[in-house]
Amino acid sequence: MAKVVVMYKTPKDPAAFDAYYSSTHIPKAKKFPGLRGYEISRGAVATPAGASDVHLVAMLSFDNMAAIQTALTSPEGQTAVADLSNFASGGVEILMFESGDA
Repeated sequence: MAKVVVMYKTPKDPAAFDAYYSSTHIPKAKKFPGLRGYEISRGAVATPAGASDVHLVAMLSFDNMAAIQTALTSPEGQTAVADLSNFASGGVEILMFESGDA
């Protein structure tokens, strides 16, 4: 398996972010070819020291890194990536990696 972890920093308007993310962005992102799973954080995202500057974390699962690259370069992937500028006013960090059991 491989994962994409998207960390959305606290937006200027959290309520508007949440509404747009759930009604518009998730349906776009769920169209990624090869997507095996899509999870999001619920509630506050914290660190061991307490609060963080992350508003929401999304975790997308794919078969492997090649599948992630195919998804991101597809028309659906390009649409979802371009959509980030429409709502992620606090900034976003995207991480990709192979995953497995420890």
